[in-house]
Amino acid sequence: MTITELLGIQYPIFQGAMAQIAREPLVSAVSNAGGLGIIGSGGMSADVLREEIRKVKAATDKPFAVNLMLMMPNIPELIGVILEEGVKIVTTGAGTPAPYMPILKENGLTVIAVIPSVKIAKKMEALGVDAVVAEGTEAGGHVGETTTMALVPQVVSAVSIPVVAAGGVADGRGIAAAFALGAQGVQVGTRFLTTFECPTHENFKQAVLDADDTSTTVTGRSIGGPVRSIKNSMIAEFLKLENEHASREELEKISLGSLRRAVFEGDTDRGSVMAGQIAGLCNELTSVEEMITGMFADAQQHLDRLGALSLTPRAAVQA
Repeated sequence: MTITELLGIQYPIFQGAMAQIAREPLVSAVSNAGGLGIIGSGGMSADVLREEIRKVKAATDKPFAVNLMLMMPNIPELIGVILEEGVKIVTTGAGTPAPYMPILKENGLTVIAVIPSVKIAKKMEALGVDAVVAEGTEAGGHVGETTTMALVPQVVSAVSIPVVAAGGVADGRGIAAAFALGAQGVQVGTRFLTTFECPTHENFKQAVLDADDTSTTVTGRSIGGPVRSIKNSMIAEFLKLENEHASREELEKISLGSLRRAVFEGDTDRGSVMAGQIAGLCNELTSVEEMITGMFADAQQHLDRLGALSLTPRAAVQA
């Protein structure tokens, strides 16, 4: 069964569950355009999640999901809301879904785990998840260490469940490459930041539009929480202290509330503008529907062109 058949979606594209950003305006637009919109529940209370789910259900009759950031302390309450509201798909990250798999599967939910390595992909398959999202270090936000190009084919070879590629995908070429690596779909975050429906401050969108291929960097590796963001004065200060072996408490003083400052207040100098290395390709504002349909039309052209190519060496021409 393909990922589109499994989820009942038209296009094999997931919208990344970006914290503070993946809310109803973006989620419902993605689902209405034929992809899988995903509510990012990280940092939400049970009441806020319920409100977001109901907003999405009012705005679309298409499939959507809720992402569970498993390091959060209120996961049981969030799962209770998901079950009560009849959500059928969850994605998971930042921890193992093992304690919650029985209740999720008993209630017929499709569970998809975001993973950074082959080892964890195998563990997730053994737990009974329905698919995995193999996310490379190019992605924005919390990242692993392996690149998408290296990670995806190794995960595809290691598991029998569908694999979705994430990290560094922003156009049709990225989609075609993901399929060439054996993935059945893609998860996209950074490109959705430059859509009209993305509910962020205009300064945040402009920071992504202005970015190039070297605009991002990773902070937090020294404390076991690597995060990719666009460089600014807050990031520079964080990296300086990190290089001086500052404590976790010192580093958290700088970063506390920084994502909210960027997303809602538009402070792109002292806030955290989480984005991936592919931001340099995200250079125009479009609607979600235009973005998705354009990406897949472009991907099809690239796949058709590749299908017409022959990589078999030609016989030597006799003199």
